[in-house]
Amino acid sequence: DVSGSSAEYPDRVSMMEGRLQAQEDEIMLLKSSLADALRRLRLHDQLIPLLKQQIIAGGWPTIRPQLPVQSLSLEDALPEGMSLMEEARAKFHHIQGLELEEKDEEGEEKDLSWASSVEEAIHPTAIRNLQRDDHQDPNGSTESLSSASQTPISGSPMFIRGRPITMYVPSNIQNYEDLRMEPPVETLELDWVYGYRGRDCRANLYLLSSGEAVYFIACVVVLYHINNRTQRHYRKHTDCVRCLTIHPDKVRMASGQTAGVDKDGKPLQPYVHIWDSSTLITLQQIGLGTFERGVGSVAFSFADAGAFLCVIDDSNEHMLSVWDCAKGTKHTEVKSTNEAVFTVEFNPSDSTNIITCGKSHIYFWTLSAGSLTKKQGIFGKYKKPKFIQCFVFSLTGDVLTGDSEGNILTWGKSPGDIMRQTRAHDGSVFTLCMLQGGALLSGGGKDRKIIRWSADLAPERECEIPEKFGAVRCITDVNGEEVLVGTTRNAILRGTFSDGFVAIVQGHVDEMWGLATHPSQDVFLTCGHDRQVCVWNTAEHKLDWCTTLEEYGLCADFCPNGAVVSVGLSTGRWLVLDLQTKEVISDYTDGNEQLSVMRYSPDGSFLAVGSHDNFIYVYNVTECGRRYSRYGKCNGHSSFITHLDWSKDGKYIMSNSGDYEILYWDVAGGCKLLRNRYESKDREWASYTCVLGFHVMGVWLEGSDGTDINALCRSHSERVVAVADDFCKVHLFQYPCPKPKAPNHSYEGHGSHVTNVRFTHCDSHLLSMGGKDTCILQWEVKRAGTSDGGDRLHSASFTSSPEP
Repeated sequence: DVSGSSAEYPDRVSMMEGRLQAQEDEIMLLKSSLADALRRLRLHDQLIPLLKQQIIAGGWPTIRPQLPVQSLSLEDALPEGMSLMEEARAKFHHIQGLELEEKDEEGEEKDLSWASSVEEAIHPTAIRNLQRDDHQDPNGSTESLSSASQTPISGSPMFIRGRPITMYVPSNIQNYEDLRMEPPVETLELDWVYGYRGRDCRANLYLLSSGEAVYFIACVVVLYHINNRTQRHYRKHTDCVRCLTIHPDKVRMASGQTAGVDKDGKPLQPYVHIWDSSTLITLQQIGLGTFERGVGSVAFSFADAGAFLCVIDDSNEHMLSVWDCAKGTKHTEVKSTNEAVFTVEFNPSDSTNIITCGKSHIYFWTLSAGSLTKKQGIFGKYKKPKFIQCFVFSLTGDVLTGDSEGNILTWGKSPGDIMRQTRAHDGSVFTLCMLQGGALLSGGGKDRKIIRWSADLAPERECEIPEKFGAVRCITDVNGEEVLVGTTRNAILRGTFSDGFVAIVQGHVDEMWGLATHPSQDVFLTCGHDRQVCVWNTAEHKLDWCTTLEEYGLCADFCPNGAVVSVGLSTGRWLVLDLQTKEVISDYTDGNEQLSVMRYSPDGSFLAVGSHDNFIYVYNVTECGRRYSRYGKCNGHSSFITHLDWSKDGKYIMSNSGDYEILYWDVAGGCKLLRNRYESKDREWASYTCVLGFHVMGVWLEGSDGTDINALCRSHSERVVAVADDFCKVHLFQYPCPKPKAPNHSYEGHGSHVTNVRFTHCDSHLLSMGGKDTCILQWEVKRAGTSDGGDRLHSASFTSSPEP
């Protein structure tokens, strides 16, 4: 259990992961380009015979067709297909290290000079005849399409990583260029925070005199009233909170954060906030521009009523600095150690004495004449432990340390004076808590025990917390009998030695991706890499139930009847769980790659399963969601499926893939690919979670690389769309949102990429989940004004601005 053993190792791993991801992205785009080129070559093979017929019938035409550019359907012009083929071939040759043929002055290859002549020879009538042949419906009827009516959005198409994404304007928009985009009337207000960061942080649970427990997760410091079950939130941090301490007055708090990076990958400066827990007002911002990487530990002085604050940062040298709390100025600074530092504290009776501990060390610091000097603790005849995990000051002034050997060492006045070694736990001693009367509580890692010791370190009582909650991370005294316990599996327990412990806060312990909201109840489901499937109650702010699977879950969806929920796993398996009995009632496997999306049709008669093997598997659903039979498979994407939605009539699917394709499928007609995407421009969708589409084009920033938006969700009222981005933010846009640079409301709180968002069944709340911050945020949707405002919002996107 090491919080940060090596500073360079994470940076090197992060750099290598970034380079690997860039290579994977390039390979994916190359495969996509090649697939596009092959599709277009098939189009050309169909056009050549028609071209010959046209020449024989009417000679060489003189009119060039006005065809939409960069579309993947059959109305593509020949030169566009050939240019993309050459682009793909160029990338392939570049990877193979081969030299391309010389280019002429226009940048086109000489051996393709015949392309323009062939383009001149294609008559619009021939294209339309080919479309009629290709798009004949099951009943044999055909639809005549004029090329002028199929023109996509005027101007440049949307580009992601250099790839054009063509969108078609719906028929009810008269003038796309004059559409007005307005920020939504709705706003979000943080209502509840699910989770606690105990897996890798220490000393992060305190109790205020107000009856509120104070802890943190992601970028939020939570003040949770343990009796009233209410929350308040301190939200001034811009990245993950890493440490927390309480002032001697039991009102002021200090919290430090990690550095983080901005959307361009540039490091942000970490700092410490001193703030008032009663008003949530920030009193001081300490150390901006001073600390490196992040703030690992903070501590107030006690002997002088909290006049000073000690800070240790996450730099290679773990700089130790002392700050004047009233002025916010640095008093002194010194290099601490290259080893990991776990905690720091002032001697409660002497503010010139400071102690730090961590990997293979305990240091006793003396503050004198504006400088710090240290003495290292000498273990002498006792075995030197690998880690000193924690320490407290006894009422007699001795220092008690807990270490990775399971011992409590009692240190005297001298750094080399170990007076006693007490065997305490099987495995590490993770935390020590001094009670008012001089008794001591210790918490174990491996054995998960809490032991109460007398003032002379005689064991008095012990208990063991349930295995599902992990090890004891920290202990906070409530009243001498009752205690709060933070655990390594991100739970906070409340209880006594006599009555045992119950969880008052629970959360996931690893990256989360799967999120689904119940169609009619205040319930939502989450799943992630910790293999847990959790069902939560938004009204009561609690975990209803949780089950552990054999593999980790990545996606989920509730059946429209609300009785069952399907969960897609990392191996191609997917399960159907009964919401009441929590039992698995169906178990299927599609392919051997991870599943990324599960989506029931509006009436619940179909289930679509999107996989990383590039297929969408469609199932017939009967017996109220308890029986499934394979109906068909959508085959046509050239990369993994990322998102999909059903049409309102349950006959069609819209899907996105990892190479930024938008494809449409006729499920009722046998899961056939609709090659003419223009025909789907006016189709209405039961949900809108696809991140690429005309109605949500405006949520993308200029220059986005395709991974900037992880998920989005339209509200059931179809007024707004919520967006989860890769920069820790949740955004709220009006819906539809078809124009770039659309105004929006942005909200912070997550400390890592936001992986998913979903509205509750009545749109009263929005749920957002972070990936690696293991945090679930519940936002209340506030609607300003009356329904008139909402009507104005809904119609704004389809209204042209008046002439000046």
